Amino acid sequence: MPQPTAPLAEFIRTYEQAANSHDITQLVPLIAPDAVYWFSDGSHRGRKAILSAIAYTFATIHDEIYQIDDLEWIVHSDDHAVCRYRFTWTGTIDGRPRSGSGRGTNVLVNNAGTWQMLHEHLSACDGSTDPQGLTITSSSPGVRELG
Repeated sequence: MPQPTAPLAEFIRTYEQAANSHDITQLVPLIAPDAVYWFSDGSHRGRKAILSAIAYTFATIHDEIYQIDDLEWIVHSDDHAVCRYRFTWTGTIDGRPRSGSGRGTNVLVNNAGTWQMLHEHLSACDGSTDPQGLTITSSSPGVRELG
């Protein structure tokens, strides 16, 4: 028998795959029109602003791989769900390998039978570093900052 959160976990995996495609059009139907995302570089309100921030990341971090792990559903119903997780990313910035990790919290809403991101809050884990020892103060798939 499927778990009640199976469709939600499937949505998160679809979102992860869309982010890894680096094709912004794959993310469009997964983000609610009135969504709000909080990244380390600031807040982005509305699908258009969010997609712009993500497109900037895609242009900045080449060959990026984004991975969600330790997914935990805090609340879920037929209409809303809240999850938290850990994420990692690897990629190339200015020809140099980079990576980072952090924590995420997402609020999903069921719009006419389709799950969409209503809110995403990503933050770096304390002391996250890349292979060169640079501190990562960033989030993915939104804009990442290297400190």
